[in-house]
Amino acid sequence: MTAPRPADPPSEDLSRLAALHGVATSYSPSPDRSVAASATAVTLTLAALGVDASTPGAVRAALAAREGELGERLLPPTVVGWSGSPPAALAALPGGTRLRIDTEQGESRASADGLPPGVHRLTATTPDGRTATAHLIVAPPRLPAPAGRSYGLLVQLYSLLSRRSWGMGDLGDLAELAGWAGRSLGAGFVQVNPLHAAVPGAPTDPSPYRPSSRRFPDPVHLRVEDVPEAAYAEDPGRLRALLERSGRLREAVLHQGALIDRDAVWELKREALELLAEVPLGPGRRAAYCDFLAGQGQALEDHATWCALAEVHGSDWHRWPTGLRDPRSAETAQARNGLMDRVDFWSRLAWLTDTQLTAAQRAGREAGMPVGIVHDLAVGVHPGGADAWAQQEYFAAGMSVGAPPDAFNARGQDWGLPPWRPDRLAESGYAPFRELLRALFRYAGALRIDHVMGLFRLWWVPQGHPPTEGTYVRYDAEAMLAVLVLEASRAGALVIGEDLGTVEPGVREALRERGVLGTSVLWFERDWDGDGRPLPPDAWRADCLATATTHDLPSTAARLTGEHVELRDSLGLLTRPLEEERAEAAADAGEWLSLLSRLGLLHGTGGGSDTSSEEAEIQAVHRFLLRTPARMIGVWLPDGVGDRRPQNLPGTWDQYPNWRLPIADAQGRPVTLEDLAASPRLHALMGVLRDGGA
Repeated sequence: MTAPRPADPPSEDLSRLAALHGVATSYSPSPDRSVAASATAVTLTLAALGVDASTPGAVRAALAAREGELGERLLPPTVVGWSGSPPAALAALPGGTRLRIDTEQGESRASADGLPPGVHRLTATTPDGRTATAHLIVAPPRLPAPAGRSYGLLVQLYSLLSRRSWGMGDLGDLAELAGWAGRSLGAGFVQVNPLHAAVPGAPTDPSPYRPSSRRFPDPVHLRVEDVPEAAYAEDPGRLRALLERSGRLREAVLHQGALIDRDAVWELKREALELLAEVPLGPGRRAAYCDFLAGQGQALEDHATWCALAEVHGSDWHRWPTGLRDPRSAETAQARNGLMDRVDFWSRLAWLTDTQLTAAQRAGREAGMPVGIVHDLAVGVHPGGADAWAQQEYFAAGMSVGAPPDAFNARGQDWGLPPWRPDRLAESGYAPFRELLRALFRYAGALRIDHVMGLFRLWWVPQGHPPTEGTYVRYDAEAMLAVLVLEASRAGALVIGEDLGTVEPGVREALRERGVLGTSVLWFERDWDGDGRPLPPDAWRADCLATATTHDLPSTAARLTGEHVELRDSLGLLTRPLEEERAEAAADAGEWLSLLSRLGLLHGTGGGSDTSSEEAEIQAVHRFLLRTPARMIGVWLPDGVGDRRPQNLPGTWDQYPNWRLPIADAQGRPVTLEDLAASPRLHALMGVLRDGGA
């Protein structure tokens, strides 16, 4: 087969134009290698930013226009300042320029000195009469460090079934877990998967990382019985029948080997919630609901409208009648008026879910948790979903987020998520990002940001092209971080950035400077710049959440035994001979166990000990994490009972039941929340952390 001819690189003019719009013309998959982006990728990416670069003449015209615009501009659309230091952009203004700052608090000032944190309006007038306005974001210089070290549990909520669940874990289970873990285990937090609203319609994409909306949560997580109106349902017999059917779903998962069926759960819950929606709200409840509607405003109306329209026209708004594809059209307003009862239904579900999320956070804090619930922010949203419809002006049409080819994936990755346009974000003062964060921090003690490197740059893939034909687009990281620090500080919450994998130089340092914690996973912590051996605990960074594994990785038991290799082999995922993979996995685990042994962390592995070798090794792994300076230590909850299976196996779709497995013990038997609370093995593991590694 003939190798494909390398794509033409961008011309000099195209490269200059791209640089002025934050579009990269090359990338470095490794420190010693640079790969040029194709002219096609750069041209299409610029087109998605509203820049015509289709011909040499168009490139020259766009370049002249951009250089002229930047040369004449007094202020960028958004100016960033950190409390205690003046915004750098103001130093470039001509001498004698007058300032007027209308603060978020309603004051008017003539100086940027001593401004309170917030998003203000800045007007600059030069001596020759030129005027410019900009959004001025002022944030604390950094988030405060966590108040002391804490440890906690990591869990995919749907996998945590109790004896009251409707076939998958719910917010009632989360509140129970938080209350128990805080009081009985001394845990400081519980981290869960994204609980964003999914795209409706069977079969639903079970991945929590490709939601319809990141702004609003998914009502599938509701505990129906905890909705106060459940006590007053007009047809209690029908509600009892739904409860009985939900019990059969639960029993099928727990005792009959069935997978978690999100669609079946939602079908039952939706029918039940339709019944509860017929119950009039009491005066206090009605007032609380009205407050929620007022507080969420246009964003909630858009979300609920999309949900109502999706019931009629399907869940991909690109296929709706033309007039309904625009959320601000007269046709959409007319359709919304005709579907007002459904808009109210979906608005009420958002309120109920928000209420139960808030209750779960309250349960954790009342149980003594210094942090409470750590929520997860997905990288993006489904292109056919509610956010992409309601915020079309902020998304780059015809583009998808992914990753370039690297040592682990020669084809690159296309995640199917439309990226935000950095220019439109800046023009709005980062309003969509601010509103998203503010909504999540309503009920989060901390927020984990998946692929936090996306605050700095994202790999854009043009529609219809392979991921290899993409390029990086840069965001204003200082502005993105300022918004993040501002909203987190207002909420008194921590921020954890998922910074695993290839990270461009300077990113981790910038995050650390602003108080954003990183993510360190044991198996990846090696001396990559030296001999490649496992990093000793004192060489780890302090500003991080340290864990043994994650939802995308093998469980600790599978990693120690090498069972993850056998699983990937059975699914045809190995790229090398089985024996080579086995040998490498055994050597990897062996090096870590050797280090644990040298440090004296392996207890109870021999003789008449009641602790199995496997349990002792898992405990030793967590003793090791305690030896590091990490401010937060997370225990993957399935590790507490010896679960073998990953919740998600990257590289698979229907070959493996991703996002559909209940927590199970070492023999593969599902384990309920009640079983977990009584598990000697889990208590012994958490005792290691509670007792400081003894």
